Amino acid sequence: MNRRRFLLATAAVALLRDVDVLGAETPLALVTADTESRVLAVGLDGRIRKEIPTLPGPRSIQTVGEHAVVAHTAAGALTVLRGLRVLHVIHGFDQPRYTAASPDGRLAYVTDSGRGDVAVVDVAAGRVLARTTVYGPARHLTLSGSTLWIALGSSAERIAVLNVARKPALLRFLATPFRVHDVGFEPSGRRVWVTSGDDHHPTVLVYERGGVVQRLAAGATPQHVTFAGGQAFVSSGDDGVVRVFSLADRRLLRTTEVPPGSFNVQAAGGVVLTPSLSRGTLCVLDRRGRLSLRERVAASSHDACLVSGR
Repeated sequence: MNRRRFLLATAAVALLRDVDVLGAETPLALVTADTESRVLAVGLDGRIRKEIPTLPGPRSIQTVGEHAVVAHTAAGALTVLRGLRVLHVIHGFDQPRYTAASPDGRLAYVTDSGRGDVAVVDVAAGRVLARTTVYGPARHLTLSGSTLWIALGSSAERIAVLNVARKPALLRFLATPFRVHDVGFEPSGRRVWVTSGDDHHPTVLVYERGGVVQRLAAGATPQHVTFAGGQAFVSSGDDGVVRVFSLADRRLLRTTEVPPGSFNVQAAGGVVLTPSLSRGTLCVLDRRGRLSLRERVAASSHDACLVSGR
């Protein structure tokens, strides 16, 4: 037996024992197969459990309560999944990009870079409740309480800050020292990590109370960030690595190799998922950042999230 595959298989078994998500239900990763018009339900052992046909070009995918929201940027539509079936297909978007979930799991906040706004979507009903203009090509976003930060572009010069206590209201714009890509609130909500979309500044900024409190060296841009187990996971898809930082003091704890093209990272239940656009792999890291699964599941994969295996 190949030693690498044996070690990964052993790690996957240990991971399944440790995953603290979705009660007694078996967790599955929903992985977008961008060029194949489908979403794959993949076990944390790497086995594909189901293929779910979708509109062409599924790009981002995000868990929202008991649902998952898939954005089809080129088709201008969303697919809402409940479990492993399509519940709604919502048209009327221009270029939907990324989704943040309300704390109660009822609402999805979806950026539309073509319209330059953020849409509030009732996922159970499958309808758009409101839209708020942010005056720019809205992309990555992050939510803490009633505060929503949105990067206005893939290499954004500013961030829009909204209050979503009722209908989302634009509060202000935040100018950044260099062009940014991704934004992510720490689980505490105290600090926001802002990653770079600027090749000349491979740096992550940590904001607190609207000001930069720390700059961290990172890898090739664009970078993405997520959080699990008291740590920040910062991906560099062009470098093929995920850097793991302590949230307590922002020390670099580990650098884990992943396939090139592993840009997006999503944490849930104590694991971190990172799929590869160029290799079509799904990698799963445990809460310490160790690689526990690496499996090729598609020709190309942009994003992944974790759901119940019902």
